[in-house]
Amino acid sequence: MQKKGIIILAFLVVMGLNAQVYRVTEKGSGLIHLEQHQFKFDLLSPGLSYEIGLFRNQSVSSSLGLATATYQEGYAFGLAMNNRYRYYHNFLRRERLGKTVSGNSGNYVAAAQAIFFSQLRFATDIEPDDFNLGFYGMVYGIQRTYENGFNLNVEIGGGYYRGDGVPSGYGPLIGINFGWVAIKRKSRKPTFD
Repeated sequence: MQKKGIIILAFLVVMGLNAQVYRVTEKGSGLIHLEQHQFKFDLLSPGLSYEIGLFRNQSVSSSLGLATATYQEGYAFGLAMNNRYRYYHNFLRRERLGKTVSGNSGNYVAAAQAIFFSQLRFATDIEPDDFNLGFYGMVYGIQRTYENGFNLNVEIGGGYYRGDGVPSGYGPLIGINFGWVAIKRKSRKPTFD
């Protein structure tokens, strides 16, 4: 019975969020600045990224690609999944200065999560060798998408590394991604409904 209640509650929450996005957009105060969907091929750290605009200046992004984790116990290098809940804080300022916001070009603060899988790791100096590692923290990032589709994303932050099979600890997170946005971007000039 509890499982049925949880499923119904999850369904209602998803439907409520979906209705919120459409209601805000219909009033003309919705996703003016954000791309509704942005799919990107990461070239510097080979992988794929997807970002979806939720509300005004807020998005969720997820990527799967090569990454390095380093914290007080050592380092791990391999395939990682990175998730972010981003809040872009300078879209209006960029517009006032005549700069583009196309392709979600802006600065953001984000809640960050990264998962490093033991089965997909290439190198580590942490003992024992069979472990999973998760990162939970905050980052500050800068993302720029240029007219030709190339994208640069740099972020720095810190947080808690939780080890499954190894000790947990605190450490930094530094991310640099260079890629290409594979979908058509909005016009460089903002439009307001």
